[in-house]
Amino acid sequence: MSSINDFPARGKVIRVEGDAVIFAPSNTTYQLKLSAPGFNGPVKALLEGFIRAKARKMWTVASGGNFVTPIQGPTRIVQGRIKYLDNQLMVVQAGAPIVVQLPTDDSAYDLNNGALTVGSLVNATLMPGATFQLAVVGAAVT
Repeated sequence: MSSINDFPARGKVIRVEGDAVIFAPSNTTYQLKLSAPGFNGPVKALLEGFIRAKARKMWTVASGGNFVTPIQGPTRIVQGRIKYLDNQLMVVQAGAPIVVQLPTDDSAYDLNNGALTVGSLVNATLMPGATFQLAVVGAAVT
């Protein structure tokens, strides 16, 4: 049975800015500013970690690509295919896998294009404060 731990984001922390990191997921031009208080992992080295965010509003969409908005800065919107889903969390493949905490309020869902299911295309507007956490503290991926 899969879990969110099966879907780390791979890339490089290109710099640390106070309690935040600028994370560049592999095979993208993204530079995501993510909260990471006390980050003490490698900088400019390939690593795996988890990008976590809390959804404000969710939509199922009929078509479109996988993306994170904005390309640089704090993450505000993700769209992509659901890779993992349970009652509280989902992993959205949006250029990089993003662990999204689902909203608790039913009015936060607009499911005009079907239910949330693994493989469905979803768009999520996020609350401020997406975070980054190393998958394995102190270990770089080779």
